[in-house]
Amino acid sequence: MSIPEARTGTPDPTLDEGEFRRRFLQQFEDPAFEPLAQELQRVADAAWDAYSHHRKSPKTRKAGPGFADPSYDLSVEWIAAREAIDQAQKRHEDANGPARFLLIAASSRSEHTCPGEMSKSYRLIEIASQVLASGENTQVEILELSRLTSEYGRHIHPCKSCFSTAAALCHWPCSCYPNYSLGQTHDWMNEIYPKWVEAHGVMIVTPVNWYQVSSPLKLMMDRLVCADGGNPDPTSTHGKTVEEAKELELKGWDYPKHLSGRLFSVIVHGDAEGADGVRRSLSDWLRAMDLAPAGNLAELDRYIGYWKPYATSHEELDRDLSVQDEVRNAAWTLLDAVTSKRAGHWAEAGNRLKEPRQK
Repeated sequence: MSIPEARTGTPDPTLDEGEFRRRFLQQFEDPAFEPLAQELQRVADAAWDAYSHHRKSPKTRKAGPGFADPSYDLSVEWIAAREAIDQAQKRHEDANGPARFLLIAASSRSEHTCPGEMSKSYRLIEIASQVLASGENTQVEILELSRLTSEYGRHIHPCKSCFSTAAALCHWPCSCYPNYSLGQTHDWMNEIYPKWVEAHGVMIVTPVNWYQVSSPLKLMMDRLVCADGGNPDPTSTHGKTVEEAKELELKGWDYPKHLSGRLFSVIVHGDAEGADGVRRSLSDWLRAMDLAPAGNLAELDRYIGYWKPYATSHEELDRDLSVQDEVRNAAWTLLDAVTSKRAGHWAEAGNRLKEPRQK
């Protein structure tokens, strides 16, 4: 079998030492750091050494039993992320455990930073949370993505599109981060993956930003590509060895659906245009990952304060009792679907069938 060569030719992004130091030290512009100039130069020396020697994952250990190559050195952070996902899967499968719901407030707006006001998305999430928490033996977790804009050291780094080179090159969970040599640290996704895995029901509430989902939500969506066909064994490709990954895919990749069977609800709110398109794209994305819609009432797109001033948008939500009730109905629908499925009374027509084309 002929393995295609990796196509290359984009400009080299490698920095010289002078430019690297300038960028590294730029984060210490506050005059409070001026007395530490000598110490910062020493830190910059160490950072340059890590960068110039490409030390992405400086702390590793042998993969051990259960991996294709037990002797391969895996990042200790990746191993911890994998173990957290395994534990989350056990919680998901525990028939005696609570029904677990993940509610995602996708707006980047927060009163704790520049906008000075909370988001309507978060208010709608609170309405849904009250419904879900009222159910018998339920556990509700709110993932507030505005923390990306308001909290120190909180990041979701962009997807590097390993999947597009070869499916097996995209590891589950993502092994692209942290990358210490490039300063790509504090990545939130290793905490977020287990939240999706343990959930029985997921609700996403997002505003429309320029006909699209919010920036934080899109970052998380892209980094969840590894949940849809990603490789759970990085030793099978010896890290990011392109040729090995291409060979594995061409031998016949099974595209494992790591979040298959969870139920979802989607609520999109806008102020002028684009809400219906965003709702459809989110629903299509979740279905593509093999999550199932909880029901018609669980998918909602609405305008709050249609073509009204942004300054009064919260007052418009106060007055729109119907949309508040629709959000409650979406939450009730998700709760009913999860409860029914866990009791063995809910079935999606065609769920035993396998798609003839993967990805």
